[in-house]
Amino acid sequence: MPSKQLAPIMALLLASCGQGGVGNVPGDTSDESAYSGIAEGEVINLTGTEPFWNARIEGKTMLYRTPENMDGLRVPVARFAGRGGLAFNGMLDGRDLDLAITPAQCSDGMSDRSYPYVATLQIGRDLREGCAWLEGDDIGEPQAAPR
Repeated sequence: MPSKQLAPIMALLLASCGQGGVGNVPGDTSDESAYSGIAEGEVINLTGTEPFWNARIEGKTMLYRTPENMDGLRVPVARFAGRGGLAFNGMLDGRDLDLAITPAQCSDGMSDRSYPYVATLQIGRDLREGCAWLEGDDIGEPQAAPR
């Protein structure tokens, strides 16, 4: 199954997001604990462009939306905390869904908002990039266009 093949890759991506690597080992080699920056009960919001998409993770369910499907699709997801962030996986319309969320400043490229997490979403063979934030985070309001 592709999802099982992607799991080690996603784990490596999460591990590589740390800082202070030594040699070929990413991150702080003395820190072996799982990422704890996003608590299990937190609601996670995600947004991406090209193609446009957004999602919301509450508990073990992700609501995935696109302009073509504004009602969205509910996807059961499993959560995994790696050394450098979180991963979620599930099935969307018969395709493997793998999501990595890593702490890093992120811009959607269309507004002046600054998001605290980078999101990398793979659905089947399609890769999508975006940003993530927690419910209640102050991500700033987009600036009005100059007149």
